[in-house]
Amino acid sequence: MAQSRIGRRQFTMGLAAVAGGLPVLAGGTAAAAAAQPTGPFFTETTLWDSEVDPLENYHVHGLAVLPNDTILAATEGRYEVCDAGPRDILLRRSTDGGVTWSATQTVVPSVDGQSWGNPAFLVDRRTGEVFLFYMLSLRLPENTSCSGDSGDLYVVSSRDDGATWSAPRSLSGLFDHFPYEWALHGPGPGHGIQLDDGRLLLNVLHRRVIVGNTVAQRFYGVAGLYSDDHGRTWQATGEVPVSVDYPINEARVVQRRDGAVLVNGRAASGGNRQRIVSISQDRGLTWSPAKLDGSTGVFNAVDAGLARYTGGPHSREVDRVLFSRPDSPMRWNMTVSVSYDEGYSFRYSRVVNPNRSYYSDLARLSDGTIVLLYGCDGDIPSAPRRVAVCRFNLEWLTRGRDSLAAGPGLRERAYDLGAAVKGAHRSAGTVAVVREPTARGGARSVWTPTAVGDYIEFPITVGRGGEQEAALRYYRPLDGGVVTVTVDGVAPRRSTFDGTAESSEGYDVLNLGTVRLRPGRAKVRFTLVSPGRGGGTSVSLDELTLTEGPESDVREDVTIDNGEKGFETVAGSWSAGTGVAGYYGSNYLSRAAGTGANVVRWRPSLPGDGAYEVLVSFAAASNRATDAPYTVVHAGGTDVVRVNQTVRGVPEPRGGEWVSLGEFRFTAGIAGSVSLSDTSSGFVIADAVRFVRR
Repeated sequence: MAQSRIGRRQFTMGLAAVAGGLPVLAGGTAAAAAAQPTGPFFTETTLWDSEVDPLENYHVHGLAVLPNDTILAATEGRYEVCDAGPRDILLRRSTDGGVTWSATQTVVPSVDGQSWGNPAFLVDRRTGEVFLFYMLSLRLPENTSCSGDSGDLYVVSSRDDGATWSAPRSLSGLFDHFPYEWALHGPGPGHGIQLDDGRLLLNVLHRRVIVGNTVAQRFYGVAGLYSDDHGRTWQATGEVPVSVDYPINEARVVQRRDGAVLVNGRAASGGNRQRIVSISQDRGLTWSPAKLDGSTGVFNAVDAGLARYTGGPHSREVDRVLFSRPDSPMRWNMTVSVSYDEGYSFRYSRVVNPNRSYYSDLARLSDGTIVLLYGCDGDIPSAPRRVAVCRFNLEWLTRGRDSLAAGPGLRERAYDLGAAVKGAHRSAGTVAVVREPTARGGARSVWTPTAVGDYIEFPITVGRGGEQEAALRYYRPLDGGVVTVTVDGVAPRRSTFDGTAESSEGYDVLNLGTVRLRPGRAKVRFTLVSPGRGGGTSVSLDELTLTEGPESDVREDVTIDNGEKGFETVAGSWSAGTGVAGYYGSNYLSRAAGTGANVVRWRPSLPGDGAYEVLVSFAAASNRATDAPYTVVHAGGTDVVRVNQTVRGVPEPRGGEWVSLGEFRFTAGIAGSVSLSDTSSGFVIADAVRFVRR
């Protein structure tokens, strides 16, 4: 049986369960709803601006809202655009809900070039004391980079809402017992949390020195600190199991309704990545092996905000969790999303700023106002020109689909595909169950088919009939296959996925679209249609959900950048470059005019049969080909479309400048492709290809 809590009660709902009433998500407290401004609202205030304020740059932030709604915003005041150069820890306060702000206060000044960084708040809501953690970064003499080799941990605290601060306390040696020779210990950044039993918990990132160690040898990892005596003493938690495949560092933690703690972090190795997650079932003391999690999509490996908005342990409110990040392969397009299932998926999203966007953090006021602190604007890819604070409400974020007063009006039924293997029917192959905390119900099924066309079928009991939105959470191993989903024999709009891991293994979510169901029994079938792009055929399933209510936000496009899964160099050698702007992701490939012997190819995994507009991105310049030959293999045959790469395409907030090759019909899965050769009049640029569903 699977448990699913939505709204004010818990319901046990499993496969082939008896149909029953489902709860409607309600709003928050009446006091909070009454204090909300009428209708959606959004405001933004600049706190620091490097073109106006005295220091060179302001980057890496912390945010806290105190029990009396005082807002504290901290940042590194940088004398150089450098992670290990001279840095102050700066603070601004607001006592009127973010309408006005105090002058900048230097909490920790740089003396003789000291490099203070990674501000992270932790609020004890029982005593009112707020703690501010930070580190002192040092570089070895032979380190010529702009990153520190070591970082010692410090903490100050305030009992007057951040007006004054205590003398600093050193927490040096707290992590010396770990076997990884960690030298740098960076709190947060952002904020830690107080658990339902009063424990104070903060994630801390670690690595070895840069000098003499490759990226893989630095042992990036997270082991937090906690206090059970209101901050008088601090102890180290266990570490998220250290793995080269999951180099987690800057992160956030949130406590789920069942008491488990989720850590959600970036990949230290950079790039365009999914997030790395781990679960603690003992309140932060030990952690499960890390996995990738695609619930927030694929975006630049950057510090992102995560915060509980409503609900959680012992609460009668709706469970809502917020997430903020620059939703782009590079640092652009600041976006905030909301989850109603404890972060397993994010239903609604809204862009706050389509321009350059960097680190961010989230909090909320007692009236429900959401506070977002983030870096934005400027021309430096790694650091912002200014730091802004936004205030908005749930109505604005969800475009009216949710509010504290009315609630989101969602009805969800969850089916645990890990626990339900015994009741499933399969045409062939073997089935196993893998138990791990990162699975939504604590377990996932692993089906190993024998041939293309094999299927596994799960019976489900539908409570209420009618149109419902179906979503599948599945696991992506390195040997995953391509699978099509049908419900009572009908393929939903988005029915097909390649279960192959992009880089490391982990979970992903596919919104299948709207399905029409009758009350009673139904059958959900998963059919292997081809090997995945890694050559495997394994299928691993976690949970299926059926939801009634406002439609979720779904982006119906598939983008493949050079260097990502689905891109391959078929023949020849292509040079990577970044010298000309307008490309998507971290670089582009180029090749001089030739005879056609040098070829690259993009092979998408498309979610359904139908028409797709095919667009290509490239960095235009005067020496480019005027006749770059893109060959599109589609359901109706093959077309060659020549593109003038001396002319710039249409820019898009997520990056790239795009030119349409036209609209074509494709079969679901990986049946189609786009290729590009060097048969041209000039340099040919191979960057990204996007398939947009029509």
